[in-house]
Amino acid sequence: MAAPIAFIGLGNMGGPMAANLVKAGHEVRGFDLSAEILKAAAGNGIIPATSLAEAAEGADVVVTMLPKGEHVLAVWRELVKAVPASTLLIDCSTIDVGSARQAHELAAGKGCASLDAPVSGGTGGAAAGTLTFMAGGSGDAFERAKPYLEAMGRKIVHCGGDGAGQAAKICNNMILGISMIGVCEAFVLGEALGLSHQALFDVASTSSGQCWSLNTYCPVPGPVPTSPANNDYRPGFAAALMLKDLKLAQDAALSTGAATPLGAEAAQIYGLFEKQGQGGRDFSAIIEMLRGGLQA
Repeated sequence: MAAPIAFIGLGNMGGPMAANLVKAGHEVRGFDLSAEILKAAAGNGIIPATSLAEAAEGADVVVTMLPKGEHVLAVWRELVKAVPASTLLIDCSTIDVGSARQAHELAAGKGCASLDAPVSGGTGGAAAGTLTFMAGGSGDAFERAKPYLEAMGRKIVHCGGDGAGQAAKICNNMILGISMIGVCEAFVLGEALGLSHQALFDVASTSSGQCWSLNTYCPVPGPVPTSPANNDYRPGFAAALMLKDLKLAQDAALSTGAATPLGAEAAQIYGLFEKQGQGGRDFSAIIEMLRGGLQA
């Protein structure tokens, strides 16, 4: 059933996600601090709002997609003042688990149902409506949110209670960051041994070395034509965002005492890459730094 939706944060991910809600028949009023982004959103059928309160007025559902936990909490503090208790609040940002749980507390204080529902799939998945959503919150909130998430994604997983979606996201992306470095190292070694990219791909992609970083997102041009390696590593998923997620994973590991030595090493490697001014490139471009021997 169509519903009025407010969407806060219409950048590279939020913009196409909101556009898919419009395609599903919902009335979407959007707000972003960038006038240019708002103008682009209007071209996709999103009604631009001049303020957070204007976007949220009359909405049954509010979706936020913001850079950091501090931004989510600042917006949700305003939202709970502006919306009635019947409003469903969904945060699709990737933030720390503690901030996600604080956002749930803000919603509960107003009597609003809430969900933390970060995504996987990058800008391509956002545009195609094929994202994976990892949701944390009550079962009732999940069931209520599911039709809206299904308009933006292909796989919707209820991971548990408040903050569980963020926990799943940072664990998943730690795997991704580690595995991409491993795949890149294999290609660098293969190059040194005179092995062609295609030969290594043909073997590893059908053997025990297969993984998403290789089979779907191969970091060298040729074997997987749709990977960013074939487009000068235009993101996809920027290295700076991978570093952000790896840092979130390390913060969580430190707070819980979990041992994640490979996650820590991956964070160090992507930190070096960002210091070299490469944070805006796709995270698979880390292969170029590995070819140079990790010089800072």
